[in-house]
Parts: sequence; C-alpha cells; structure tokens
Amino acid sequence: MLLEIPDVLTRDEVRAARLQLEAATWIDGRATAGHLAIGAKRNLQLATDDALAVRLGDGILERLGKRAEFIAAALPLKVLPPFFNRYEGGGEYGFHIDNAIRTIAGTPHRVRTDVSSTLFLSDPDEYDGGELVIEDTYGTQRVKLRAGQLVLYPGTSLHKVTPVTRGTRYAAFFWTQSLVRDATRRALLLQLDTAIRELTVAAAGEAAIDRLTGVYHNLLRQWSDT
Repeated sequence: MLLEIPDVLTRDEVRAARLQLEAATWIDGRATAGHLAIGAKRNLQLATDDALAVRLGDGILERLGKRAEFIAAALPLKVLPPFFNRYEGGGEYGFHIDNAIRTIAGTPHRVRTDVSSTLFLSDPDEYDGGELVIEDTYGTQRVKLRAGQLVLYPGTSLHKVTPVTRGTRYAAFFWTQSLVRDATRRALLLQLDTAIRELTVAAAGEAAIDRLTGVYHNLLRQWSDT
C-alpha cells in the first residue's frame, strides 16, 4: 500500500524550513546507512542530534498526529524522529530495504520499521531526477511530490532515490512501528476505515455503520501487537 498525504506543511512552513536547511551543517549520509546499503548511498544528512533536525522533526510529527489519513494508514505505536537529507550533484541512493530495527538516538528505545514515510521539501521543478522509486506488489511506483506532501509505504519495500542531476532535493524521512505488523492487514483496515467514514457522511444514522465499526475494532483487537 502506497498513500500520498497532501499539505502536511503549508507553503509558508516549507519556505521557512528550507531557509534553515539551506544554512544548516550537513554530514555524509553514509553515517546512518547499514553495512550493505552504505555502498549504494551518496547524499548528505543532518546529524541525528542536530537541534534543527529535532525542532523540525517534532513539528512534523505534531502535524501528522492530527491527520486522520496518517493515523488510519500507519496505526502508529512508536515513531522514529524524522531524519533530513539532501541530494545534489548526482547524489543518489540505490535499491535497498531499510533496516528492520532502528534505535532512537540517545535512548535505549528501538522501533521496528513497519512503515516508511518521506516528506518532500523541494518542489519537482527545483531539481532533475531524485524520484523515489518503490517496488511493491502492484509493480514499480515512481514518486516525486510537491513540497509539503508526504508519501507513506511499507518498510519492507525495495526502493531507491534516482540521481539528482540538477538542483537540490531536500526531504524528511522516518519510520513508524505500527500496531499491526502485517502490511496486508493494515491495508484492509485502512480500506474498512475509509468506507466507514464515507458511509458516516452519506448514510448518517444507519445501524450498519455501527456494526461495521465494531468489525473494524474487533479486527484491530485481533491483529494488534499490543
């Protein structure tokens, strides 16, 4: 399941974040790559303890915590604080699958990477290349969204970022440990949740909506890891 969430940040918020990111201190992105992925990764990142990364990341998670689409699709149990990357001058990240477990920097807490998310912070016309290419059960998906928009997809997916040959591509990325580990079950719950919300508008007061809501929660109860 691949889901795009529009307008996570407003245009003014993106502009303010970009001004800060352009003036930030960047490090080699290979510092956070696994031992197999390190050879495929050529980009820059903010350090995990960078004050700007922490501040911007907290703002993104606060905003997503109020978005019904994100909650319904990810069913978050734990969220790894966002990282920020920068691709330019041919920078790329070849095909890879993310590490299954990530540790929250400076803590003993670990997050299973069930759901991957990328928040674009550059508009498509600002750079050439830089597509997020995701291999999933429906084939190859190529994603290049407007700044402020987010794409969410299973952490089990093989994916890459194509070389950026002009301009600079800024983005935030992070992982979520879901209440429901299995991606197929999460997709079914999202479809059911979406249908219930649509029926609530189109057929308010129907008893069947209550029964469907009960089915949703009983499935979540059965499939949840917690």
